Amino acid sequence: MADEKEPFLARWSRLKREAPVEKQAEAPAPSVPPVESLTPESDFAAFMNPKVKDELRRLALKKLFSDPHFNVPDPFEPYSRDWNDVEALSPELLATLNQARSVLFTEPEKKPAAEPAPNNEGEAKQDEPRRQDT
Repeated sequence: MADEKEPFLARWSRLKREAPVEKQAEAPAPSVPPVESLTPESDFAAFMNPKVKDELRRLALKKLFSDPHFNVPDPFEPYSRDWNDVEALSPELLATLNQARSVLFTEPEKKPAAEPAPNNEGEAKQDEPRRQDT
């Protein structure tokens, strides 16, 4: 060893410059059929090779998934349906909903007249809507 020590980064830089530049020979991409000639029955395995360019792979997958077979939404997927075309609630069902009574219907609901019960101290009071017990 020499008495003079070369600094680490200087040595690394010098060795890097002296090293022969090796060009990595790019392996040829596998032969793939033209994207225009693909059908859903075609073999797409050649396009999944890592040596195939991403753009070409995307075009092949786009061609594959453009088939109507893949455009059918999964009926068990909760967000696959269009929830804007639901059936309207019938007026009878709407009238039974408590919130709809107070928000949508302004007329008070007409109840059949019943005999007034005597208000004895031993009997519990009937609850009145929108009123807290005091």
